[in-house]
Amino acid sequence: MMAALFAARGGARVALVERNEKLGKKLYITGKGRCNLTNAAEMEEFQRSIFRNPRFMYASFAQLDNRGVMALIESQGVPLKVERGNRVFPQSDKSSDVIAALRRALEKDGVSVRLNARVEALLIEDGRCAGARLEGGETIRADAVILATGGLSYPSTGATGDGHRLARDTGHAVTATLPALVPIETVESWPGTLSGLSLKNVRLSAYAAGAKREKRVFSEMGEMLFTHFGISGPLALTLSSVLPEDLSGVRFEIDLKPALDEQTLDARLLRDFKAMSRKQLITVMDGLAPHSLAEQLIKLSGLSPALPVNGVTAQQRAALLKTIKAVPLRPRSLRGFNEAIVTRGGVSVKDINPSTMQSKRVEGMYFAGELIDVDAATGGFNLQIAFSTGALAGKSAAGA
Repeated sequence: MMAALFAARGGARVALVERNEKLGKKLYITGKGRCNLTNAAEMEEFQRSIFRNPRFMYASFAQLDNRGVMALIESQGVPLKVERGNRVFPQSDKSSDVIAALRRALEKDGVSVRLNARVEALLIEDGRCAGARLEGGETIRADAVILATGGLSYPSTGATGDGHRLARDTGHAVTATLPALVPIETVESWPGTLSGLSLKNVRLSAYAAGAKREKRVFSEMGEMLFTHFGISGPLALTLSSVLPEDLSGVRFEIDLKPALDEQTLDARLLRDFKAMSRKQLITVMDGLAPHSLAEQLIKLSGLSPALPVNGVTAQQRAALLKTIKAVPLRPRSLRGFNEAIVTRGGVSVKDINPSTMQSKRVEGMYFAGELIDVDAATGGFNLQIAFSTGALAGKSAAGA
């Protein structure tokens, strides 16, 4: 939609070919239906929030940054608000309002929208993209074509890899695609006993085995959630995007009390043990964590919940302390594209001119959005990447 809009504003006659029955199906479900359309962070922080190929985005952000997106949506009569983490939402909390705003802008600028139309192949003539052939045989001829089909996440919205296929068919490299910003399945089954339990202000860290020594690949504070299959929530989703493809040598640690160093936490344990010396260990631990988690921490430490506090040895207390500061977990796999917020990987940025979004292999062919090998943290950053690359591709294609 953004590519079509900027192409039309650049003076081109534009046809937007949409395989779904309506525009913006994926936009509709973003932000749990509220549409976290961008992030209000300064651009320096924005760049740091992009996991892969952040430098590729310089020209796109110069064309349309987060302030530009916010101004555009508000100019269509949709007031916005900024929430925790600089996340930007419509004040109405309705993603449908954002879609309607974009649809109004498309109508105003004369974009022709073709719904229920699936592109089967691109027309390449003398090394130039000259249009597209639709299912059913109809051809649409054009001076330029922008591929903005999304990745593979949420295939129910139409993201089934058509763009990757069309890119490969026209000679473009497509890097390995993986689910990103997705929950993680763990080897251990015990998280299932805590399913639904949310943790706040914890530190989640990940370590990967290296040739000589283990390397820390992630360590952040925030919120996470135990599920019937493992872990989810903001920390786990972000972690999923930076894990190596091979998970066999990876392990996680959850620090439940990151604000306390081991010495301070041990002093607190000693005080609690002294105050409740005749109680069972679970009673003391209930003061440190929710009951179900407290019970699990004791078991992971090799102790019994019914153990009298006055019977806990220094060695047992040290084991308990270690578990609280580093709850161990191992990843089995990432959940699938059905649950992934975005796709990791895609059309190689080496095949795209970052100043115009035009293919380096086929003249008149442009790329935008999640289809490209650029992805970022959760919080509105990925939609901004889509909007910015779309705007630059649209403007460039109009001038082609």
